[in-house]
Amino acid sequence: MRVGFIGLGSQGAPMARRIIDAGYPMTLWARRPASLEPFADTSADVAASPAELAAASDLVCVCVVNDADVQEVVTGERGVLAGLREGGVIAVHSTVHPDTCRSLAEQAAAHGVSLIDAPVSGGGPAAAEGRLLVMAGGDAETVERCRPVFATYADPVVHLGDLGSGQLTKVLNNLLFTAHLATAASVLSLGRDLDVDPGRLAEVLSHGSGASFALGRVAAAGGTLERMASHAGPLLQKDVRLVADLAEAAKATPGTVLETADAALALMGHRR
Repeated sequence: MRVGFIGLGSQGAPMARRIIDAGYPMTLWARRPASLEPFADTSADVAASPAELAAASDLVCVCVVNDADVQEVVTGERGVLAGLREGGVIAVHSTVHPDTCRSLAEQAAAHGVSLIDAPVSGGGPAAAEGRLLVMAGGDAETVERCRPVFATYADPVVHLGDLGSGQLTKVLNNLLFTAHLATAASVLSLGRDLDVDPGRLAEVLSHGSGASFALGRVAAAGGTLERMASHAGPLLQKDVRLVADLAEAAKATPGTVLETADAALALMGHRR
């Protein structure tokens, strides 16, 4: 399978590197030439546009930041759909609204192209080690066709159901992570007020029943959420807002998790 990769950021770059190292023919495209420099020592080809990349690919992986970016690289004048042959597949690794994937899938189908949503969780280090989590939604046969490529950078790769289910699962995961951040930061702050060293408290908790991924992130950031505000804050704000909107539209009851997530956003200086 020939693979194209768009979105060579802190997470996408190690994903692309894993695919290349696994021996797949790879074509890359990036808006910024600097994003391509780390791949100068690889066998990857560089395309002049998403359309040119798609013309050389059977599977195009998209790992850009937001809905607008995904739509632009897929449906723009020189976008992926302008070059991808019939039978090709687009995998959206970005975290976007499920309806964005559904709309793009309809447009792709008109070109004889399949689209699946496959958001990821774990970050750059996990990608580099081949242990990202891929949450896939869409046609089961298409997901299985892509699974060997996903397996180069992810374990596990979970097929969740219809198109959009991967995105729904990803934002629910991020909602819970955001709530965990608030809880972890609050516990470390309480420990500080009770004269328990936050660093040592975090070390103990990480080996006990109160351990969580969020606790590790807060501890690494000095025991507060201040250092996470500029980068993680806006991304988590986007996802929490999306879950809240989806829950309201479905008339679902999210319980207290949204309130706790809002508390985390507030500690980072953001509001849903």
